[in-house]
Amino acid sequence: MSASRKLLILPGDGIGPEVMRQVRRVIDWMGRRRGVAFEVKEGLVGGAAIDAHGVPLTDATLAEAKAADAVLLGAVGGPRWDKVEFEKRPEAGLLRLRKDLELFANLRPALVLDALVDSSPLKADIVRGLDLLIVRELTGGVYFGEPRGIRDLGNGIRQGINTQVYTTTEIQRVARVAFELARKRSRRVCSVEKANVMESSLLWREEVTKLHQEEFVDVELSHMYADNCAMQLLRNPRQFDVIVTDNLFGDILSDEAAMLTGSLGMLPSASLGATDADGRRRALYEPVHGSAPDIAGRDMANPIAALFSLAMCLRHSFDLAEEAGLIEKAVAQVLKGGMRTTDIMAPGMARCSTTVMGDSITRALDKLNV
Repeated sequence: MSASRKLLILPGDGIGPEVMRQVRRVIDWMGRRRGVAFEVKEGLVGGAAIDAHGVPLTDATLAEAKAADAVLLGAVGGPRWDKVEFEKRPEAGLLRLRKDLELFANLRPALVLDALVDSSPLKADIVRGLDLLIVRELTGGVYFGEPRGIRDLGNGIRQGINTQVYTTTEIQRVARVAFELARKRSRRVCSVEKANVMESSLLWREEVTKLHQEEFVDVELSHMYADNCAMQLLRNPRQFDVIVTDNLFGDILSDEAAMLTGSLGMLPSASLGATDADGRRRALYEPVHGSAPDIAGRDMANPIAALFSLAMCLRHSFDLAEEAGLIEKAVAQVLKGGMRTTDIMAPGMARCSTTVMGDSITRALDKLNV
């Protein structure tokens, strides 16, 4: 059984190693039970890399990430490294991965499973059946624009500067990802910006519209201002299929959409680069949740977001939709049966550990694999 699929696992910090252990179990299960083999390497990132090498990401690990077909990351950061200089903080390792792998499209699904509909802070009739995808531009906009910084204006007055900058190329490449994904879903894209007050957003709207007219007329396109979108996500989130937006608005709206589901421990993400001439696309997959240092090492973390990230990896990087679906169905069955980690615990359910949740999902995979 040859393994031509190359995976780099970066467990990271806090609960990262715990949830990634469950991911590794499912990867191994895929090899044993489905004949889907992977060449798996592991490396250090974030605080773990700082402790071992003095930097949050070594050049050697970055080279391995570039050579891999996909990278699976657990989590980075924690108070242990709060006093590390800004440029070498654990999060800088993740930012360097995104930058050097040229990962410009961040995919953040928000899915409410039937078994967890009561975990949402919104009423069940608002979120039941929710299945939306936010595509966030990841390498441009106000987080990277120049000039930036803090300058002294004199007389005790300082000025903070950040610049919102986008080009046609940056806008169209992330919009193209959104349109292509919409074709595999319900064929609806909502482009979100602030074209009423920002020139960069006006350009965004014009370029998304142009691309739609030239290449994606089979997909329905609508436009919405970011503040209205924030309201609509609470009022009627099921109106959305795919939302495409810039770096800043995507950062905010994707966290809002995440909380519609009730727990960050349930949500995966993918960061994708451009497709090369051989059809290969660099990609990084990671759960939305942080490193949760308060529960690290206590076998309490929810591994489902990490497992859903693996499912996204199988689907988007390896065209293994059937195997991805098996993971998603196994999770749904386990939750329907009443198993819950602490973050999604509800009355009448059975509280379980990270390991037991992994055991339950693996057994469910066995039953589904007929």
